[in-house]
Amino acid sequence: MSDDAAEPPDTRRLPTLGDQPPDQPPDPAPGADDGSAPAAFDDGRTGRWWSARWVPAAVVALVLLGAAGLLLYDVAAVRAHRPAMAWRRGLARQLATVHLDSPWVLGAAALAMVLGIWLIVLAVTPGLRQVLPMRPAAPGVRTGLDRAAAALVLRDRAMEVAGVQSVRMTVGRRKAKAHAVSHFRALDEVRADLDTALGDGLRQLGLAHGLALTVHVRRPKKR
Repeated sequence: MSDDAAEPPDTRRLPTLGDQPPDQPPDPAPGADDGSAPAAFDDGRTGRWWSARWVPAAVVALVLLGAAGLLLYDVAAVRAHRPAMAWRRGLARQLATVHLDSPWVLGAAALAMVLGIWLIVLAVTPGLRQVLPMRPAAPGVRTGLDRAAAALVLRDRAMEVAGVQSVRMTVGRRKAKAHAVSHFRALDEVRADLDTALGDGLRQLGLAHGLALTVHVRRPKKR
C-alpha cells in the first residue's frame, strides 16, 4: 500500500516551492504594481530646501581673512619696533578728531547695519525658492521639484484639454495660475475641464504642500 493511500481522506498536502508550476510568477508584494500610488513616508522633513549660500559665505570669509591678516601683520611690525602702517596711523588720527555725528561716521554705521541685517536674513532664511518640497517616498530620502519643471508638466496637461489653444502656466510657492486661450467650446466648459485636469496634475506631482489653483480662460484677440 502506498503512502498516498494511507493518508486519511480529510487531510491535504501543503504545497511547496517545488510544487509551483515554473511558468507561474510569484505572488506580488502587497501594494506593488497594483495600480495604487506608493505609500508616502512622513519623516518630518517636508520643509523648504536650504541654500548653501556659498557666495556670501565666501565673500565674508575672504574679507575677514584679509582684514585680520593685515591687522596682525601691522601689530607684529609694531612689536618688532617698526613704524605702524600709514593707514593705521591715519585711522587713529581720524578716530581721535572726528565727532560721532559726522556724516561719514553715520554713513559708515548705516552701511555696517545694512550689511549686518543682510547677513542675518541670509542666515535665518532657507532660500532656494525655486524648489518645491515633495512628499518623501522612502525613509531618509528627501526630494524636491523645480517650479519651472512643475509648470511645464502642468502646461502639457492643460494642452490636452479640448478647446485650449495656448496656456501660460506659472507655479509659485503657494499658488499655481493658468492663463489659457480657447478658440472653440464654451469658456465655462473649458475652465471646468482645466480645473479637473490641473487639479489631478497637482495631486500627481506629489508635493508636500498643496498649491491653490487659479484658472483664467479667454478668447484669442481679434486681429
